[in-house]
Amino acid sequence: MIRVLVVDDSAFMRQLFTKTIDQDPQLEVISTARDGADALDKIKKYNPDVLSMDIEMPIKNGLESLKEIAQMDDPVPVVMVSSQDTRDTVMTALELGAFDFIPKPSGSISLNIDDITEELKEKLKAAAKSRKINYTRPSQEPTINPVKNNFKKSSNNKFPVLAIGSSSGGPKALKKVLSTLPKNFPAATIIVQHMPAGFTTSLAKRLDDNSAISIKEAEKGDKLRPGHALLAPGDYHLEVDQQGTIKLDQRPKNWGVRPCVDYMMNSVATLYEDRVIGLILTGMGHDGAQGMQAIKKNGGYGFVEDESTALVYGMPGSVIKADAYDKIVPVHKAAQEIVSYIERSY
Repeated sequence: MIRVLVVDDSAFMRQLFTKTIDQDPQLEVISTARDGADALDKIKKYNPDVLSMDIEMPIKNGLESLKEIAQMDDPVPVVMVSSQDTRDTVMTALELGAFDFIPKPSGSISLNIDDITEELKEKLKAAAKSRKINYTRPSQEPTINPVKNNFKKSSNNKFPVLAIGSSSGGPKALKKVLSTLPKNFPAATIIVQHMPAGFTTSLAKRLDDNSAISIKEAEKGDKLRPGHALLAPGDYHLEVDQQGTIKLDQRPKNWGVRPCVDYMMNSVATLYEDRVIGLILTGMGHDGAQGMQAIKKNGGYGFVEDESTALVYGMPGSVIKADAYDKIVPVHKAAQEIVSYIERSY
């Protein structure tokens, strides 16, 4: 059984989440806490496997609690539960080490809890499993310096296309990769990060603020351009047409997600063939394996994050199982490996 501590300042929400989580035979709510200070006491008392925790709470809020949890000898993974109006705070929580987050249902919460039930259960299970990976505090993480390069001036318009897919743990991994790419990076970059509507705007801005290349949330009609990265907006599938123009739609979810990495990668693989470089980072599930197979089939090159640095190895592991890659790399070396490949190939 996975032992869960539910943390929320609302007694109603504590009761609702407890009832929802306890419906799963693999999960058991061992206790609840009304705020961050209460949660820290109960972590010591009950030693839970995972926390579901609200962000906005009195006495000690979710961010303050996360900072203290991260300093523990054996930090407990945390799935944040947030409202839409705290999306910038959610990004901070992910940077502080939160495993992932669940947006609180809008409207009548008791009626809409079914909208997030399965996602909550799956993320709690994945978070508990991630605890088995050795936790590395930010101060102990390898230093990642901007990548130096010897790019040649291209005489044609056949720029490489870097296609990246990620999910749980992705925001931190994306920052490590994108923030070290050089300003004259010659590839057009396109990214699918599994994230709800509204939150990708904040993620794109944070990534852009920390990167030499330009990064923005993709809009219909945007064009693929060297030195620019486009992030799929939450709740929209993203593809590219023959003119290199972004197309967005809300077809049904694939693998239970929208946006879908496979849709994006299949799109660029058939159009750009051997110019495509795929990269699958940390994430739950299987999304990305079919897309990487398409990239390889059409002559492209595939990188996959190494298990030693991935918070969740579902997506990278699926790519490896499908034999749809060329090289496995730790996340802090991914940018250098991509730059080196482009230097050799273009």
